Amino acid sequence: MKKNITKQNTIEIINTLKEKKQTITFAESCTGGRIASAFTAISGASSVLMGSAITYANEIKSQWLGVKEETLIEHGAVSSECVHEMLSGILKMASADYAIAVSGIAGPTGGTKNKPVGTVYIGIETPKNKIVQLHLFKGDRESIQTQATDTAIEILKNNL
Repeated sequence: MKKNITKQNTIEIINTLKEKKQTITFAESCTGGRIASAFTAISGASSVLMGSAITYANEIKSQWLGVKEETLIEHGAVSSECVHEMLSGILKMASADYAIAVSGIAGPTGGTKNKPVGTVYIGIETPKNKIVQLHLFKGDRESIQTQATDTAIEILKNNL
């Protein structure tokens, strides 16, 4: 996805949330703050962005977001179940209306047969619904992180 499309989607999200007087927050793992960075690059984001958490380590996912140990043991951090819990945790922490959560394997290491490099779960939660999707991105680490960021922003824009 091109950078200008992501920037335009981010501007549209910010403007829509301003109009609705609603807020947003993020829980990022493999994207490492890139979603928050895309938003804070836009003037006016402070009127809708409550904050963001980079929850890279499993311990932090549990401590900060309330992801259950059992979830991490049974399903792993790169799972639909984990991202569901990340969404709930960050919304509670930030008292926001909307959230994005992302967990995946950006590589080049860390992949397995069942979860290869490029496996990324992206979740959004809105006042109306909660969606968690599995994506299998291709490319190097930076490319996977960029694709995950762009896709997460696009999914939210399409579900405002």
